[in-house]
Amino acid sequence: MKLSIICHLVLIFLSLLYHGLCTQSILPKNSSIVLHDEVTAIPVGIILDMDSWIGKPIHSFITFGITDFYAHNYNYSTRIVLHTRDSKGDPLQALLAVHDLLNNIKVKAIIGPETYLEAKLLAPIADKAKVPMFSFTGSPSMEYPFLFQIKEDELVMSKSITALVDSFGWREVILLYEDIDCGRENLSYFLESFQDKSIRVSHTSAVLALSTDDQITQELQKIKISNKMVIVVHMSSLLLASRVLLIAKRLGMVSEEYAWIVTYNTIDIVQQSDNENTESSQGVIGLRSYIPVSGKLLNLTTRWYNECHVKYPSLASIEVSVFAIWAYDTIWALAETVQKLGVQFSFVVTQMELMLQHELSKTSFKGVTGEFRLDDGKLVSNGFKIVNVMGNGARKGSTITPKHRMLQTIGEKKLKVGVLIRRKFKYFIDSVHDIQKNVTIATGFSVDVFNACINALPYEVLYELVPFPNGTYDDLIKKVYVQEIDAILGDSTILANRSEFVDFTTTYTDMGIGTLARINHNDMWIFLKPLDVDLWLVTVAFAILTGFVVWAIESMNQGSQKTPIQQIGSTFWFILMTLFFVQRDKLSSNLARFVEFVWLLVVLILISSYTATLTSLLTVEQFVLASEGETVGFHGGSFVAGRTVNNLHFEDYRHRPYYSYEDYAEALSKGGKHGGADAIIDEIPYIKMFLGLYSADYAMISSEPTTSGFAFIFQKGSPLVMEMSRQIAKLREEGTLRLLEKKWFEKLSSSSSSQDSPPKPKTLNFSRFRGLFLVSGISSALALMISVISLLHAKLQVHSIISLVLQQNLVANLRHLLYRNAIN
Repeated sequence: MKLSIICHLVLIFLSLLYHGLCTQSILPKNSSIVLHDEVTAIPVGIILDMDSWIGKPIHSFITFGITDFYAHNYNYSTRIVLHTRDSKGDPLQALLAVHDLLNNIKVKAIIGPETYLEAKLLAPIADKAKVPMFSFTGSPSMEYPFLFQIKEDELVMSKSITALVDSFGWREVILLYEDIDCGRENLSYFLESFQDKSIRVSHTSAVLALSTDDQITQELQKIKISNKMVIVVHMSSLLLASRVLLIAKRLGMVSEEYAWIVTYNTIDIVQQSDNENTESSQGVIGLRSYIPVSGKLLNLTTRWYNECHVKYPSLASIEVSVFAIWAYDTIWALAETVQKLGVQFSFVVTQMELMLQHELSKTSFKGVTGEFRLDDGKLVSNGFKIVNVMGNGARKGSTITPKHRMLQTIGEKKLKVGVLIRRKFKYFIDSVHDIQKNVTIATGFSVDVFNACINALPYEVLYELVPFPNGTYDDLIKKVYVQEIDAILGDSTILANRSEFVDFTTTYTDMGIGTLARINHNDMWIFLKPLDVDLWLVTVAFAILTGFVVWAIESMNQGSQKTPIQQIGSTFWFILMTLFFVQRDKLSSNLARFVEFVWLLVVLILISSYTATLTSLLTVEQFVLASEGETVGFHGGSFVAGRTVNNLHFEDYRHRPYYSYEDYAEALSKGGKHGGADAIIDEIPYIKMFLGLYSADYAMISSEPTTSGFAFIFQKGSPLVMEMSRQIAKLREEGTLRLLEKKWFEKLSSSSSSQDSPPKPKTLNFSRFRGLFLVSGISSALALMISVISLLHAKLQVHSIISLVLQQNLVANLRHLLYRNAIN
């Protein structure tokens, strides 16, 4: 904004002194068009650097367009008159030119400029004056209603560059761009496009157009040291792009080991006749805007070369710039639009220019460049063609893949993949190093998954195994971190602390920790296991107590005809038979029946719970579990020995490490009391592999999701992480991963049933039934209390009658009884 204000002030000052600029009204020399009173002349301004190799052809093709258009439409009532101003590549000169054209010539449209800085300064001025301006450069954010950008759309271009990179299988690039607003804005398009294709931009390097050779050298040295060999160059300044490639050539970076990809405007530097520029561009791949071959294009090209031999001999060997051909179609679009408006140019200026802007926004016709259409002030792309710079110029139509660094391999070197050897848990990865042949061979489930993913990638990835006979995965991770190796193949677990140094793919195994135990096939006391010891004792005690209460109530019942011995026998028989609900003896007391009802309720609940628990125990069978103070084994040399065992609350157990599947089987068969283990804690993939070998006698009885499973390891930021993760997901969806599991987990079907079986039910203890026994106890106590009170009441009545008979005569007694009866 400040720059614009300063420039306007300078313009006002200089306009007073401005007399030296040459105003040139152009009608093509070869044209037979004559302006007369019935023809309306429409002034159109041109602002170009007439000394640049891109400005000259643009101007020539504009004049070609004027000549051809009015030769074809000789009866039109309007004629465009061109007023050319030479900016000389100076933004200040461009500002003076636009001021002169708008205020003195009163132009109705402006064509140019071709540099970004000039377009940035001129666009707001033309927009304020409401004069359409056709610029051959500009920023994506330059949104002015009267600005038409005759250039490729940056978003389309970035996607095309990304598609080109992806077609070669390159997964990592460096982006080298010009440090201007346009370059920084386009950077976001490239980053988004590369991310969509899972291509990593490992480094971005910005270079100023005014950078010295030393500064450019420093930036290129950073790229060279990084060993990243695919470089995308996007620069609006062709001079800067030329200097970058020249210096890169001197540094030995334009060679078979590097791949240089340049955008559509940067590729034009290879057209220059400078032998040094041409040599520095050998092997460069670029995208050029697609223009269909036609007779009209051939005619224009011939006319251009004929003109070059006369006017610009130095440009005679340069291929026609796409900007020049766009300029040809642009002048046709403008001339046609002007004719549509016709006599309306005599209207109020503001109205006329608004109509011109509106009509231009709807322009669409078949031009030399193909479908020429302006959408939202931007030229709609017709696509790109791939150009390889070979020999003295550019060859189109096919591409040759240069030798390059692919996926962090240097030149023809292979990806270095570290593996551990001399491991006893061999079924995931079994590595052997042949010293004589100096080759490492690996087999196992993890190796099969790794190869399946690598082979499924849409590009070839070569790797070599680097053996490590001593050490752990943590040791290998350090080597990946310092870039001694590129990846790790094996049964390595995803851990948070490890992810600070390396990147993991998605897991290719089950997640979590499991408990491995031995199946006990000969437990003859399993029928006692549903109830804990305290519950058995309480149940027996309450059965005796209830029998005593029933016997006491029945004994106090005066209507009972049984002897005391018979009552005791029948009462306890009754209590025992209630367990089976087959009691046939009738109780004479209602209180005894109440106690019977409560006891039957207790028995019913106990029997139901006992049956359910025993059924569960018989379903999952019975495993030998460790109790506190006994021995728990774990995977020796694994992280399971530390934090994970503690997280599973095995702190109060004796811990013992084991180092192979054979050790697991031997330890569990001995048991903790005989020098073995009562249970073993390990990751679920290891347990599944073990059960594939020994599933008949062992089972996994519980699991906890405390780990994230096994994954492959790569350097931080490696594009292979996402690619391999995507392939692992495909293997899982397609069932390939399941087939590989069956191959290595031989008896997976039998072990799966053990794994998926319900956990062992807990035995029932007294604390769970305290309320039930409390109700039974209170009921029995109340019934017994009521029975005793009733008996005492009856005894007291009998005692008073006997005392009365003994102490008084018969007449008195009769009177007493009669008196009571009367009262009653």
